[in-house]
Amino acid sequence: MAAEEGEVGKEKSFKLLGIIDVQKTPCARESILYGTVGSLVIGLGHFLATSRVRRSCDFAVGGFILTTLGCWVHCRYNNAKLRIQQKMLQEGIKNKILFEGSSLDPNMDKNKTDSKT
Repeated sequence: MAAEEGEVGKEKSFKLLGIIDVQKTPCARESILYGTVGSLVIGLGHFLATSRVRRSCDFAVGGFILTTLGCWVHCRYNNAKLRIQQKMLQEGIKNKILFEGSSLDPNMDKNKTDSKT
């Protein structure tokens, strides 16, 4: 019974081509899912338009590659932008705590001029 609970608690990882761990790699799962849907839509749409099976499969593979790479790049760009914003906020908070109430506090000059008027 205890062994079953230990197995239930573990997350099973899925490795794509034995290389990329989809659950641990950021943006991998969403990119592959969107790529799969994109390939189905492009391949089926091309088949319905032309009735050429081999050419439609080629379009589906190309659609998978383009959609997956497009989603991957977009997601990674947004993650990088978010990390940069978080670092800027952390530095700002650290500086505010460090300089608050000291002579280097930029708000100290504003408070002095406000209290004089």
